[in-house]
Amino acid sequence: MSWQPAEDPECPAPPNGVELVLLPRAHDVGGFEARRALPAKERQMVGPFIFFDQMGPGEFLAGHGLDVRPHPHIGLSTVTYLFEGEILHRDSLGSHQPIVPGDVNWMTAGRGIAHSERTDQALRVHGNRLFGIQSWVALPKAAEEAAPAFVHHPGASLPVIEDGGVRLRLVAGEAWGLASPVAVSSSLFYADAALSAGSALPLPEGQEERAAYVLDGEVEVAGDRFEPGRMLVFRAGDRLALRAGPRGARLLLLGGAAMDGPRYLFWNFVSSSRERIEQAKADWKAGGFGKVPGDETEFIPLPERVAMRAGSRPAEPGRASEGSPTS
Repeated sequence: MSWQPAEDPECPAPPNGVELVLLPRAHDVGGFEARRALPAKERQMVGPFIFFDQMGPGEFLAGHGLDVRPHPHIGLSTVTYLFEGEILHRDSLGSHQPIVPGDVNWMTAGRGIAHSERTDQALRVHGNRLFGIQSWVALPKAAEEAAPAFVHHPGASLPVIEDGGVRLRLVAGEAWGLASPVAVSSSLFYADAALSAGSALPLPEGQEERAAYVLDGEVEVAGDRFEPGRMLVFRAGDRLALRAGPRGARLLLLGGAAMDGPRYLFWNFVSSSRERIEQAKADWKAGGFGKVPGDETEFIPLPERVAMRAGSRPAEPGRASEGSPTS
């Protein structure tokens, strides 16, 4: 998905047991409202996760759909995970893959890839809903210039555990004694959990950075309750559990090892090198990423007024200045 400018998420004072609470801000993505939790001024990354957008839930009228035109990426993997609807992925490798709820599209940009995300024309003959999460995982320095790749994993291939009113699907990485078949480049975990009323899910231990995004219902942590649309970032090493409220809860849990140094972020480009991002900007202007087969006509032009951001650790408000990494 293509980065579009959005205000930074708000960060109210955190309660006990929680390091930060991030409130996403709304913005437009391909004619559809999304809410962005990462990056924020106070926290650009949780483990390798540098971007986290909730798409919807919402509905397109007949004749309409998602239209994210071809655009480029470097230095990251994009992860698309849906709860409702369908998205057609195309990329410059020639991939042509519909994604439906529960499946995982894991696209690794490496040294460069272009892709588009649209609602298939066949689905536009009637109204259609869309609800999901797209996140970006920054690649470690050793993999930033790897060959681009695309892998699709059907939902049935992902490990699931059900215990004590908790149903958890591990989307990627390792945690809770599970290992996902999705190949990753760094230590991380990403999970989708449904909790029945009053049930509890412990945070995974042995993970340096951890967060939970409340998608539906309410959760309680150390005596404090949190409503939907909040990303809770936890302190390293704290042994905590998330308990569902009376209506139950749906959560996305994510994190992993801290990145191996700061990352610059400009539009759809992520890199440990500012010069590499400047090169990617020039390459996109010159048509150097290649065409997306089946979607060759349109593209998103390079924005001229998006500030370059940087950082890998929690930053003081306003400290992450353009082109200057924080640590």
